[in-house]
Amino acid sequence: MQRISILLLAACSAIFSIFAQNPSEEYLSLVEQADKAISEMKWDEAARHLNEAMRLEPSNPSNVLLMSNLGMMHFYAGRDSLALETLSTASRIAPASVTVLQNRARVLSAMGRLAEAHQDYTKTIGLDSTLVDPRFYRAMIRLQSGDAENCAADIEFMKRNFAGQKQTLIAESTFLTYTGRYSEAVPILTALIEEHPDADCYSNRALCYLMTDMLPEAAADIAGGLELDPINGELFLYRALLNKMRYRPDDAKADAEKARLYGVGAARIKALGLQ
Repeated sequence: MQRISILLLAACSAIFSIFAQNPSEEYLSLVEQADKAISEMKWDEAARHLNEAMRLEPSNPSNVLLMSNLGMMHFYAGRDSLALETLSTASRIAPASVTVLQNRARVLSAMGRLAEAHQDYTKTIGLDSTLVDPRFYRAMIRLQSGDAENCAADIEFMKRNFAGQKQTLIAESTFLTYTGRYSEAVPILTALIEEHPDADCYSNRALCYLMTDMLPEAAADIAGGLELDPINGELFLYRALLNKMRYRPDDAKADAEKARLYGVGAARIKALGLQ
């Protein structure tokens, strides 16, 4: 689970100064307790403190921010419908809040409601075109939805305005891989690994190497990725494919089973002829 960097206290302090409203010590204490619970990934505890703070001072203007974070606490706790309801309420109160819109788009994406998530990311971009995250996620939704032309337009914007940033490199390499341009994706993934090495980057480059018959390079990336994340299902899937290509059926079958164990769907495993 990715750690949330919400910075409740700093954000609330900024809002308090704008509206010249002094929150009570109890309110600030509840916000601080929520922030601590968030840092420890205690979603239900954080939600309780946020609700208590909003009930204590229902007219406090910073409650929109607290409500946005409350929505994400519900989301991380697996309560998607309640998360969406909470974030939609926050958006009605503050329709120009890019934070609320991005949080709601994230929940909608997780629920498979990509068209609605696309709308929220587009609204966010309209409100602040300098934000890279909504541009990245909109590009990925467009790619997933088969809208390669508009996805490419978003990526070109990112390359012009956010050159070298992680999201830009991921977006471009994902687009190239998705459209079968594996050799072109390799140098971008290499740059990404040099600056931001993680198992997913190694996994993506390993796939490109596999698809271009560079098996030793693929093997090295799979090994490097598994050192960083020993339970990465994608890496085991690609190692299974590598073993199949090297005519090691027993090893391929064993790795395919590990891929299934670590979250790869049976349909994908079967599609590669590994079952």
